[in-house]
Amino acid sequence: MITNAPIKALSAADDDHIAPAPRVSVQAFCESVETAAAIQAAGEDRRLDKAHLKIQMGGITAAIEAYRTSSTPNIIMIETESRNRDILNGLDSLAEVCDSGTRVIVIGHQNDVLLYRELTRRGVSDYLIAPVGALDIVRSICGLFSAPDAKPVGRVIAVVGAKGGVGASTVAHNIGWSIARDLQLDTVVADLDLGFGTAGLDFNQDPPQGIADAVFSPERIDTNFVDRLLSKCADHLSLLAAPATLDRVYDFSNESSDSIVDALRVTMPFVVLDVPHQWSGWTKRTLIAADDILIVAVPDLANLRNAKNMLDLFKASRPNDRRPYYLLNNVGVPKRPEISSADFAKALDDTPVAIIPFEPQVFGAAANNGQMIAEMSASHRTAESFRQLAQLLTGRSETKKSKSSLFSPLLEKLLKRA
Repeated sequence: MITNAPIKALSAADDDHIAPAPRVSVQAFCESVETAAAIQAAGEDRRLDKAHLKIQMGGITAAIEAYRTSSTPNIIMIETESRNRDILNGLDSLAEVCDSGTRVIVIGHQNDVLLYRELTRRGVSDYLIAPVGALDIVRSICGLFSAPDAKPVGRVIAVVGAKGGVGASTVAHNIGWSIARDLQLDTVVADLDLGFGTAGLDFNQDPPQGIADAVFSPERIDTNFVDRLLSKCADHLSLLAAPATLDRVYDFSNESSDSIVDALRVTMPFVVLDVPHQWSGWTKRTLIAADDILIVAVPDLANLRNAKNMLDLFKASRPNDRRPYYLLNNVGVPKRPEISSADFAKALDDTPVAIIPFEPQVFGAAANNGQMIAEMSASHRTAESFRQLAQLLTGRSETKKSKSSLFSPLLEKLLKRA
């Protein structure tokens, strides 16, 4: 009997979620080649894809001269090898030519708490100590737009099949449902397969509007417009359904999904994208831009080849992100030759986060009833796998605590004594 494999644990380091930066202009003035190279590498990170980055040498002196006759960008990055007093004097001179609203990040070579406090007092947004890596730069720039007083930016989870018909949509929908119902986190499931999407069927919904209205009206997309397109499926769960009709051709530009995903990020803490198995400019861009990627495969040779190609591409395109996850679905079909999970793991140099067995009765009944697996049987082992996957992909290890009763403090004290 094939059982569900345990889900890999998520460490705190793995869960370093960095929200992407909006469309901003960044100019860096470096004094060392190493720092310039790190900033150049950061500019190729997916989270700075919308930022316009320019790098010059010369440090703070070059920055002062550059802005005497031109306006300043949204963000200025300054590397300086000077001592404390010289840094402060240079920043005072830079402030005289800076436009209001420009944010300054300083990269220094002095590990000095008093200097950091003085820089903060003078309005410097961040102080990094050299040497810096590409991820340090990404975190610093993106962190300016995810401060406590800034608008929250949701986490995007993209689920895609290594091949058509492997059950990626079913996995995506059940994970989205589990994030909302088990973890009680506001979530939206977006079905990006406009012609053949099944999210409406799986959630037993037939909304009059959906994602097609957003795709074909890009000029109207904002948070209010997208919010009107969402249909409520359950507490904490909304659906952006696909029309699943063939009365028009769904050919998109590479950036067609950007504005939709950006609007959903602002609306919901968690966005689960059900990405169709097709290779085009917009699907590739959508997958690479996601915070986490989950590849669904079945244990045969074509899936192994495709999963390896996808993993290699995503790792190369996302060097500062954790590697994509993959799971094996429909494992243990009677009389079907299969590649073992151990051989899969060896070929992909990574173990699957879950192994979901072939159980046609429970999955078929859930699909025909428009229900999730946990709705059919909350204690089913596959429902538990989806709960663990929800925890892994959200970085949450437990659900929100329910309201405490009158006796909760007393019970807690007794438990501690025990």
